[in-house]
Amino acid sequence: MKTIALLLALMILGQEAARAADASLIDKKSQSAFTVEPNERNPFWPIGWKPAAKNGAETAGPEIPPTAFLVSSITLGEAERFAIINGKVMKEGQQFGLQMGSQTYQITLKEIQDGQVVLLRRDEEMIVPLRRK
Repeated sequence: MKTIALLLALMILGQEAARAADASLIDKKSQSAFTVEPNERNPFWPIGWKPAAKNGAETAGPEIPPTAFLVSSITLGEAERFAIINGKVMKEGQQFGLQMGSQTYQITLKEIQDGQVVLLRRDEEMIVPLRRK
């Protein structure tokens, strides 16, 4: 009785293995694909949402001269460093806005050194010296 059950189980297992091998030979008639042209709206974006403008030459704006900043004081402490830029106390890593005309530019105070500060706008560094009156 046990041998008959074992033979029956082996036959069923063999038939399932043969059927699985045949299933892998099935050719797909078509495969779906999804492409979006660069100037088309992505259908997965929420309705009414618009992507931010790309950082290119047309959106970079004019170059900001170092004379647009007035560094009037620098304090080099053991723990933190401070600088007074355009009348405001700033520390390293702080971001601030510079308004020129109707535009406001985002500036980061990257580093405070002895006698100068390093400002960062996007990927462009500006070195602004301390001005003594």
